Amino acid sequence: MRASRFKYPKVFTIHMSEPQSQQPQSQQPQSQQPQSQQNQQFFRDAPRDAIYIGKKPLMAYVTSTLIQLANQPCVTIKARGLSIGRAVDVSQIILKRMENAGYKVGEVRIGSETVQSEDGRTRNVSTIEIEIKRSS
Repeated sequence: MRASRFKYPKVFTIHMSEPQSQQPQSQQPQSQQPQSQQNQQFFRDAPRDAIYIGKKPLMAYVTSTLIQLANQPCVTIKARGLSIGRAVDVSQIILKRMENAGYKVGEVRIGSETVQSEDGRTRNVSTIEIEIKRSS
């Protein structure tokens, strides 16, 4: 058997089903941890029924949402900033193209978050959360 010529770093193998009993590497409060550690902790503790919209192709989020809807009665599509339009597109694709499947929009929540930019200024970033439910 031939060994693979590509060697993947072990840093990228993160299992989302890690037990919650493990202690964080540092005992610092979460606000003092580096941003990447905060993001990892946020996504580990995030509910499984939420789809976070980013820069991937649109149909990747539609597929992910449909897979979640097959297992759960309600899924929340979340986005902020420039990804809000893409979140609306994902919800509309699910509603319009899957008319026979019986999905409907639940609550739509809009808001804003205060984020500190790299140059030290604070900015307001808009957020949206769209609930998609099975109507059966």
